Amino acid sequence: MDSNLYPERHILSIDLKSFFASCECVMRGLDPFKVPLVVANPNQGDGAITLAVTPFLKKQGVKSRGRLYEIPKNIKYHIVPPRMSSYIKYSEKVVEVYLNYVAKEDLHVYSIDECFLDVTDYLKLYKKTDYELAEEILSEITKQTGLTATCGIGPNILLAKVAMDTEAKLYKNGIAKWTYDDVQNKLWKLTPLSKMWGIGPRMELKFNKLGINTIGDLARYDKNKLKSKFGVMGLELWEHANGIDLSRISDLVNSKPMDKSYSNSQILFKDYNGDNVKIIISETVDVVCKRLRASNKQASVIGLAIGYSKSVGGGFYHVMKLDAPTDDSNVILDCCLLLFDKYYQNMPIRKVGVSTGKVTDKDSIQLNIFENFDEVEKKISKDKTIDEITSRFGKNSLLKASSLLNDSTIRDRNKKIGGHHE
Repeated sequence: MDSNLYPERHILSIDLKSFFASCECVMRGLDPFKVPLVVANPNQGDGAITLAVTPFLKKQGVKSRGRLYEIPKNIKYHIVPPRMSSYIKYSEKVVEVYLNYVAKEDLHVYSIDECFLDVTDYLKLYKKTDYELAEEILSEITKQTGLTATCGIGPNILLAKVAMDTEAKLYKNGIAKWTYDDVQNKLWKLTPLSKMWGIGPRMELKFNKLGINTIGDLARYDKNKLKSKFGVMGLELWEHANGIDLSRISDLVNSKPMDKSYSNSQILFKDYNGDNVKIIISETVDVVCKRLRASNKQASVIGLAIGYSKSVGGGFYHVMKLDAPTDDSNVILDCCLLLFDKYYQNMPIRKVGVSTGKVTDKDSIQLNIFENFDEVEKKISKDKTIDEITSRFGKNSLLKASSLLNDSTIRDRNKKIGGHHE
């Protein structure tokens, strides 16, 4: 590809290796490369999720985020319970190391064990190449905390991240550098698709059904068809497959929360998974859309938040921008399900939240070229009728068939929640 058409930054994507397990080893004076240690809740038996395993166990084929019973019987290991407060303190120490090298606006904390640094404007100051600076930062992390890290270097956030995810672990010093020249000979060869950042197992299946099995297949696919099927997300993933990522770390750091939003969330009474949680997402979307319509509002930014069970920790929150504002629950649900399929990592779920931003007054109907005016008017009329019935006779007076399933929570929630917006 022609790199002259795209920004040439110097981005470092740094990940703390086997973070939870390594923290436990450091606190115990152990070497994570020599000790078979697993972080998991021992009270949950063989079904407990392995939150982290040491590099020593990874070399024997043991995976993080699996189940204890999946570890081969011939492998001996020691289980320790998670101590999240301690891990957070170690993460903060590492962030302090980063801030000794770059300003806050050039650092994006992606997760508890992963960060992005834009070192473009610091190379002359330190009189080092990006590779040399990465070596120094990783060395300083080990010196200050005892932890080991890997690093991907790239001209944009995407290529730095993929270099770190797929290649950095292959080298003794844990550093891999990609350029735009590596897009075709490295990025395009990736398979399965979920090896690339931003494509989860569920999104991978959707692409596989289209005959897309490698990143190269995705890069060569008709981008207009991808946008038609997956919206702006399809176009974004096509760009990523071609090594294109125009986002800047400063944009991520300085991004403001939604100024005016309508949202709804709930804590679930049991663990949900990728199949039954879609009922909850759908019901949450319906609540948010009813609030939008009651206020005569539309939204063009849709956000989905998923919180995992305490036994696992973490989760994700991502947004999607629409071409036109809407209060249509079908459109917003489609967005949420695409976000879910893209980012969900098959963990037990205990929280679901849906938010809408870039809210505007609904003073006109905006159609795209595929919509029929009469059909849209019928949909608006139907939504209005449903809203009026449920407002007059109670929220449980009209329910979807899915709301009668055991995994649904809407009937109980309707008895408790009001119609306010957050």
